[in-house]
Amino acid sequence: MSPPPAPVPPASPAEFSEGSAPTASHPFPTPDPWAYLQHFTAARIALGRTGASQPTAAVLDFRLSHARARDAVLAPFDPAPLVASLAAAGLVTHTLASAACDRRTYLLRPDLGRQLDPASRKTLATLAAAALAPATPSAPDLVVIISDGLAAAAAERHAFATLLPLVAELGAAGWRIGPVFIVPLARVKLQDELGAALGARYTLMLLGERPGLGTPDSLGAYFTAHPASERTDADRNCVSNIRREGLPPAQAAAKLAWLLLESARTGLAGVLLKDNQAPSHPTASLPALSHPA
Repeated sequence: MSPPPAPVPPASPAEFSEGSAPTASHPFPTPDPWAYLQHFTAARIALGRTGASQPTAAVLDFRLSHARARDAVLAPFDPAPLVASLAAAGLVTHTLASAACDRRTYLLRPDLGRQLDPASRKTLATLAAAALAPATPSAPDLVVIISDGLAAAAAERHAFATLLPLVAELGAAGWRIGPVFIVPLARVKLQDELGAALGARYTLMLLGERPGLGTPDSLGAYFTAHPASERTDADRNCVSNIRREGLPPAQAAAKLAWLLLESARTGLAGVLLKDNQAPSHPTASLPALSHPA
């Protein structure tokens, strides 16, 4: 009778070679051979595996990100600090309300977020009469609307940091900046009603974007030339993913200023306006990616 085989000593995860499959003697999660790419992106890549399943840590991280995205959609909007910061910067602000009376209605009835409620329409009519009075120098070149949209944290954290340098650059170019409207529970289309009433040459809306997994505070910026009720999404331009981990507010402001000035120069907007600005950080300057030895 042959002697029994010698027992296999337990192995640690560090002994695994990348891409190997777990066995009875190697029950630990298997590293992903592309794990080094995680240094270059926040995307959910190179998660590894345990047999045919994802590791527990990756599953729990996904659930946490999903919960944060849901919380971002439902979080209440506190505009008071934003209004105070805008006032301290010398910007005139007005608070209006959309026709969506609460967040549940806003989510179920997108059409109500695209229009003002009756009281706000009266307020806007009063402001428009003053703005278009004969004694007024001219209609504003830009009217700004800020809303929580689908992520209140985005407006609270990034709207002011995006708007302030933008207003400074456009003001230096001779643009007349109109009032800033704070409109909770608004949709992008609402800027057409506001801009048309005030005779604005451009409207810009800053609002929270639909959260993604890992991006619960992303701000979107949409501008429209010669706003009117017949404008569609094809007539708008968008700069998105404005946040510290995406497109930082200062860079977003510079991009928006360039696009607005280029639109004014060429008379083009929407799908006709092309972003052919030279990148500030050319791809050629990035280090070459190579698999670590």
